[in-house]
Amino acid sequence: MRTTAPTRLPSRVSRRADLWCAAVAAVLVGAAILVPRIMGKQWRDRLYAGAAPLFGEWLPHIGWGTGPAIALAAVVVVYGPSAARRLSWRQLLATTWVAAVAWAVALAMVDGWQRGFAGRLTTRDEYLHEVPGVTDIGSMLRGFSGRILDFQPDSWTTHVSGHPPGALLVFVLMNRIGLGGGAWAAALCTVTGCAAAVAILVTLRALGAEERARAAAPFLVLAPAALWIAVSADAFFAGVTAWAVALLAVATRQREGWLAAALGSGLLFGFGLYLSYGLVLMAVPALAVLAARGFRPVVPVAVGMLVVVGLFTAAGFWWFDGYHLVVQRYYQGIASERPFSYWVWGNLAATVCAIGLASAAALHRVIRGLDPRPFLRNSPSHATATDPAAPPLADARGVSTATLVESVRRWRAAVDPAALLAAAGLAALLLADLSGLSKAETERIWLPFSVWVLAGTALLPRRDTRVWLGAQALGTLVIAHLILTNW
Repeated sequence: MRTTAPTRLPSRVSRRADLWCAAVAAVLVGAAILVPRIMGKQWRDRLYAGAAPLFGEWLPHIGWGTGPAIALAAVVVVYGPSAARRLSWRQLLATTWVAAVAWAVALAMVDGWQRGFAGRLTTRDEYLHEVPGVTDIGSMLRGFSGRILDFQPDSWTTHVSGHPPGALLVFVLMNRIGLGGGAWAAALCTVTGCAAAVAILVTLRALGAEERARAAAPFLVLAPAALWIAVSADAFFAGVTAWAVALLAVATRQREGWLAAALGSGLLFGFGLYLSYGLVLMAVPALAVLAARGFRPVVPVAVGMLVVVGLFTAAGFWWFDGYHLVVQRYYQGIASERPFSYWVWGNLAATVCAIGLASAAALHRVIRGLDPRPFLRNSPSHATATDPAAPPLADARGVSTATLVESVRRWRAAVDPAALLAAAGLAALLLADLSGLSKAETERIWLPFSVWVLAGTALLPRRDTRVWLGAQALGTLVIAHLILTNW
């Protein structure tokens, strides 16, 4: 397996370009903060986000999580990059997971135990509000779609109505086995959401880029997204689908056990469809992995997905019915008032807050990592065009199969896996943005996509790693202490 960086970016990729990309992202966030104040109170009230572009309220504060968060950030900035290079692979995965959980919990504790952690999933709009009323799981699934639309006596609460029944089912089952209440639900979301960082490392290694994985690990630990990973249900969604992608990548690489990995990937992808309708866009990272490594796992992945779809359908919930009703419910609420003219770019500003300036700085490197020109210069067609003595690429029937196979092989060798995954995450969230079904709260809703954009930080120069890690940590701490987020 290839363990060195698969693509050496051109020397002309400068640190100045990193700074320009970060500066543009910072200006975008600044504009998203200033525009509501310029437009006036009446227009600003229609945003339904007191700290736009983030969903929360401006409220400078500190908490008992402040000290641990600062201390952990300092340790990761100073020792994280060297530790990521030195640790064994298993030690790196375990350390990344534990450190990411510690970072997320410390940030949550800035708002206190109840407000920041144990009570977030228990409000009247959240899933746990509905758990006591589910006395029969079969009846809940059969009647789920009938309770999606608003203004009915038995309408589901906001978050339950806006999603398929998968998440509610998880919390109901937790309650049945004695793990009910906000603290257990928060722990599940935090631990699973932070596992997405480990899944990204596994995916990069499976794509032959272990050095990229090690470079990205400290950035995944100090991800600003941790502010919403603890403790939104979308963090749970991100963890489930991230491991679906990771198992898919493993299935493309392994000779033994690949079938089990592919089936597991399909089951997780299928379950993801019943956690959030928007997770159909996880097809983008999945296709990126398949394009990079091959399509061998497609059939068992499809089988795994169909098993999940079949079980929910047999239980009485038809996904497409739920989706069409959710679109109607979406416009029954404040989404009909939130101006798309602001949120179409304000969403991206919120995403910058979740991925940090380091991820933004690496975006031009992501683009260069996908540059097809090295592939074209080394492709068989280019060799034939420049060397008359080269054998013909095609016969009378067209391009030969061998030529196509060689072209695909060279393309896969030319594309940087970290750039490919970051671009896939970015493409998924841009598609979500253009759908018009995501207006505000995307720092939380887009977690399953934005965590993959963080993979691009692996492309930043090693000598600048600590500087960009410091920028990530500082930006996250500023948001945590200036804004009282609603999630």
